[in-house]
Amino acid sequence: MSFNALIVEKNEDGKTHAAVTQITEDQLPEGDVTVAVEYSTVNYKDGLCIGPGGGLVRNYPHVPGIDFAGTIEASDDPRYKPGDKVVLTGWRVGEAHWGGYAQKARVKADWLVPLPEGFSTRQAMAVGTAGFTAMLAVMALEDHGLKAGNGPVLVTGAAGGVGSVAVAVLAALGHDVAAVTGRPETADYLRSLGAARIVAREEINETVKRPLEAETWAGCVDAVGGAMLARVLGQMKYGASVSAVGLAGGAGLPATVVPFLLRGVNLLGIDSVMQPYDNRVRAWGRIARDLPMDKLDTMIQPATLADLPQLGADILKGQIKGRVVVDVNG
Repeated sequence: MSFNALIVEKNEDGKTHAAVTQITEDQLPEGDVTVAVEYSTVNYKDGLCIGPGGGLVRNYPHVPGIDFAGTIEASDDPRYKPGDKVVLTGWRVGEAHWGGYAQKARVKADWLVPLPEGFSTRQAMAVGTAGFTAMLAVMALEDHGLKAGNGPVLVTGAAGGVGSVAVAVLAALGHDVAAVTGRPETADYLRSLGAARIVAREEINETVKRPLEAETWAGCVDAVGGAMLARVLGQMKYGASVSAVGLAGGAGLPATVVPFLLRGVNLLGIDSVMQPYDNRVRAWGRIARDLPMDKLDTMIQPATLADLPQLGADILKGQIKGRVVVDVNG
């Protein structure tokens, strides 16, 4: 029996082309669990995998989609049985392994996490890798001492997927959130998520000669990297931490070690792809508890498989606001 999948092919001239195509279950890759996919989402990596590949895709034809949520259809693993609701993020699914842009997926049971109680598969994909990463970043800040009342917490790239969830979670936890954006038209959206202050990107995206500025931020979730991260490090309060989750502003870090040595600032690297199982369960539990569902709903942009080639191009241009939720059966 055939079903729909977004298949990316690579031509002889090296160019890729993505289209919704009918495939059969015997075309799916190896794995011990088959999932009837209900929803997926769109991340920056997905944009790369739908389009030029970005060096992430090993073999063509390919099914992208680094996230999905759905229902177990068949399982050779005792941890899961047909009918169980599950969510998958990371493990290079959608990159090296066929992903969630199809009505069915076959994966390793080790890559799955049970869907939190009272959480829908649609909500899980409104969160997706972006929201999961945001929660890992918040948890890391808390693990290094961040508490409500310590002072303002900065979120860079705030209107994107990671930033949107970080703003909503931090505000719900009682923090005074300052949201950095280069898109003035997103200010009302960010305030609706709980941002107390909007910081224009140009205020903070240039390096300065002084390695330290006034102690301003009690914590930071940084999705930008580059010169902005370097600048923010010099503005952190004594002993404060920055969770680094992205490189939209570049992979370089034109910084000095002075903030680390004179203010005890911590730079915390956040990886969501290979995150251990126990911390995944912890993060999803926190998401279900601490992310306001009404705020999550305001982030959602609905889509279908047919919309993905355009959405993939849009996210690479920084033109996606909030979270795209893809109904693979729509």
